[in-house]
Amino acid sequence: MALAGGHRSNTHHTPQLTRETKMSRFTGKTAVVTGGTHGMGLAIVKQLLDEGAEVVLTGRNEKNIEGARTELVSDRAHVVRSDAASMADVRALADIAQEKLGRVDYLFVNHGLAEVQTLDEVTEESWDRHFAINTKGAFFTVQSLSPLLNDGGAIVFTTVANDLVFPGLSAYAGSKDAVRAFAHVLAAEYLPRRIRVNAVAPGYIKTPTMGVPGMTDQERADFEKQGGLSTPLKRMGTAEEVAAAALFLAADATFTTNVEFPVDGGFAQGLPGAEH
Repeated sequence: MALAGGHRSNTHHTPQLTRETKMSRFTGKTAVVTGGTHGMGLAIVKQLLDEGAEVVLTGRNEKNIEGARTELVSDRAHVVRSDAASMADVRALADIAQEKLGRVDYLFVNHGLAEVQTLDEVTEESWDRHFAINTKGAFFTVQSLSPLLNDGGAIVFTTVANDLVFPGLSAYAGSKDAVRAFAHVLAAEYLPRRIRVNAVAPGYIKTPTMGVPGMTDQERADFEKQGGLSTPLKRMGTAEEVAAAALFLAADATFTTNVEFPVDGGFAQGLPGAEH
């Protein structure tokens, strides 16, 4: 334990983060990013590539997949079509990761589905779809890739800010809460391998679809307006800010595990000035 007011050397030196330091942070490292072809996942992939990593990234929307292949001009980026709801695809992803990367240092379980449906609109099929992708897909992605993870590596889940409530997202919220729950257990199970398990919990983040592709223009406008009003910092976050937090948890927070790190502008922190 560090004690405040302890003795300090007169020759104390504060390390400076240089461009060379930043570029070398992930040099020689490997990562898998699910849901990496758009939004927050794509931002994670870009920062990993910028800092030297080799990355396998997944998506299931063909337009997003082709867009990522066009945008990510690097022989260290491997774009894979993979549906997290398909156990065959999840198992195949492990084979592809082993072929392309050999071993995996960092796993970012970022994929997700959100559909706006109020209580009377939710069907059994839509409920199952949310849990198949967001919950089952997340769990079995980790299980499938676990043998490839290097001891001392890291897993970072993408969940959601604890108090983020928007009518019509009950199935989504439930499926993400389940991820939060089993991430705590995995953190304990991975202790013998020194693999840290954490989560980044975004609040209102500005992305092309706002994370809910099925919203109408009016619903999206209302969602953005609510985001501005509800966030104490009085703005929405960016995908790059979420990516920075995710990479911090993966590489820099080496004495941190079983933590859900909010990137929400103070939304879930009980600060004044938010309108819920």
